[in-house]
This record gives sequence, C-alpha cells and structure tokens, in this order.
Amino acid sequence: MASFTALLPRSTLTRSPRKINGRKGRTQEIRRLIGERTLLLDCDVLQADGGTRVASVTGGYITLAHGLRKLIASGDIPAKALHPPIAAVSAGIVRGQAVLDLDYTEDSRADVDLNIVQNAHGEFIEIQGTAENQPFKQAALDKMLSLAEKGIQEITSLQTAILKAEQWADGINHTNPK
Repeated sequence: MASFTALLPRSTLTRSPRKINGRKGRTQEIRRLIGERTLLLDCDVLQADGGTRVASVTGGYITLAHGLRKLIASGDIPAKALHPPIAAVSAGIVRGQAVLDLDYTEDSRADVDLNIVQNAHGEFIEIQGTAENQPFKQAALDKMLSLAEKGIQEITSLQTAILKAEQWADGINHTNPK
C-alpha cells in the first residue's frame, strides 16, 4: 500500500501549492511512513496542524477497510489482505516535557519531534524522529514511546469499534482476519 498526502492550498497559514508532479517535504515523509505496496490511498489535508502526517495514516486505515470491503465480500481478495488496524501519533519533547499529539504551536517549538506508527498488536511499523535543537537521552525516547503506545492503543481500539459498529453485512471479521 502506498499512501500519498497532499497539503491542499490554504491548509497552512501560508499558501502552499498542491504538489501534483513529484513529492517533496512532508508529502514524501508521509509516503515513507506508510511504505510501498500496490494500493494507493490519496489523503488530502484540508487544515494542516502538527498531526497532519499521523492523521493521514490513522484515517487511511479506515478508508482502506472500507475500500476492501466489497473485494473481500466478493471473494476477489482474501480477508487476510486487510491487516489489523494501524495508527500513528506524534510525540515530542516541549519545554522538557514529553507530549503526545503535538498541535502546531507545540510542534513548531518542540525540542524533539517523533512520529510513531504501530499496529493493533503493538508492533512497530515505523519510528521517525528528530532532535530539533540538541540531542536527547534514551530516557526521553522511552517516555515518548510510552505515551505513543498508549495513544495508539486508544486509537486502534476506536478503529476496531468503528468497524464492528458498522455491523458489516458480509460477516467478515475485518479487525482480526485469519
């Protein structure tokens, strides 16, 4: 699966033109967060904030589940093609404190900016981080990862609840396919 996210014009405080040919900056970074396979999810960002990249990953999973529903029900693809939920969060160190889900203000002054992607089983898909001003210690990383894990568990639980609440008519277990 490849996911591409574009910051739409007027999604940021300063106008950013829509990138159609070639992917740069955050668009390329979002693409790396997901990885590359054969399915394209195009996530348009209507209002950019500190969590733009991770929101695209998290929302993209629900979009993917909806998109695969008919293919799984028709037998065109096996149910196991839909992996357990994945989610992403941002974490950082702001004024010496570990923070989860940084907003724009926090993100712009963070000493450390970290994006974490995990599946519902707590397995890491990607960890991407940057020390913005000075290096940080293992203890700070551990705090951010702990916050991220709790946040991702909450999000994947919500994703699972959303998919179960829809009472999918095809009877397929989309949250833990065999």
